[in-house]
Amino acid sequence: MKGTAVAPQHSALLMNDGAQQWISAMRAGDYPRAWALSARDMAQRDPATRDDPSLPYHLRWVWDGRSFDGYDVLVRCYHGLGDTIQFARFLPILARRAASVTVEAPARLRDLIASVDAGINVVPFDHAHPLPPAACDIEITELPFALRARPETGISPYVKASAAALPAEIIGLCHQGGDWDPARSLNPALFAPVAAAHRCITLVAEPSPLPVLNPSGCAFAMDATASLVAACDLVITVDTMIAHLAGALGRPTWLLLKAEPDWRWNPAATDTPWYPNMRLYVQRTPGDWAGVIARVVRDLADRTSTFTNDERLAHGEYRGTISSRVLG
Repeated sequence: MKGTAVAPQHSALLMNDGAQQWISAMRAGDYPRAWALSARDMAQRDPATRDDPSLPYHLRWVWDGRSFDGYDVLVRCYHGLGDTIQFARFLPILARRAASVTVEAPARLRDLIASVDAGINVVPFDHAHPLPPAACDIEITELPFALRARPETGISPYVKASAAALPAEIIGLCHQGGDWDPARSLNPALFAPVAAAHRCITLVAEPSPLPVLNPSGCAFAMDATASLVAACDLVITVDTMIAHLAGALGRPTWLLLKAEPDWRWNPAATDTPWYPNMRLYVQRTPGDWAGVIARVVRDLADRTSTFTNDERLAHGEYRGTISSRVLG
């Protein structure tokens, strides 16, 4: 997943004092202050640089503050897969206010985003031939500011996927983040005590050295990945698309974070308003993944199943076979 550690609303700028203030406000839950800073940032922009084709997509800004109430709106998804999934929660709010909403989503996410019950039209994003402007264009990460919507606004879970047929009490593991920030990834060998003590699958699209049910890796297809995640009783993952997918599907998720994580995670907290079923495990010193995993192993030893039989059936009961297409 490509992206930037700078908050999406400030991604067209270098990290500066204003962006740091915005991050602090967001982490503190002081959203009016964060929105005021975003409004100040917007007022300082040169309108000629809006959706600047000379910039990479993830560095562009799109919404110029124009009204979207009663207008046809085009939501452009210029950031990574995780960002698109995270901010899709706001699409139903937008759909209630706009005349129509078209989402130009990454092709891999088209079906997943279409599962948001919002009366929206989802089309694949062709980087070489983006859709022409609508009455109002907005980038998906700009939605909370435009709508003045808090992270916890809306329903949860908000995307849907058919659960794969897996045994009960499966833990999904993801050790690999995006190439653009190697510090988010950890050595898969650190998961060895987890995989040795619990029935696990890997959610990484490459062979795993661990004793998991799918040693050849998770299928790259998004529908197959979402089906696996939907069937997990717990997902343990680094900060990558899998974390947002698990959170959006409402799966219990333990998120492993570097000492200074991305703007959306508060390193002083163990929970997050973005996903009510997510627990944060932050490095206490930079690079100390071993300490993070030690806490995970300890908490797993104390953990008891929170799912009743009815809840397990809702997320996929083991039926004797595991699809090779799903497991990779």
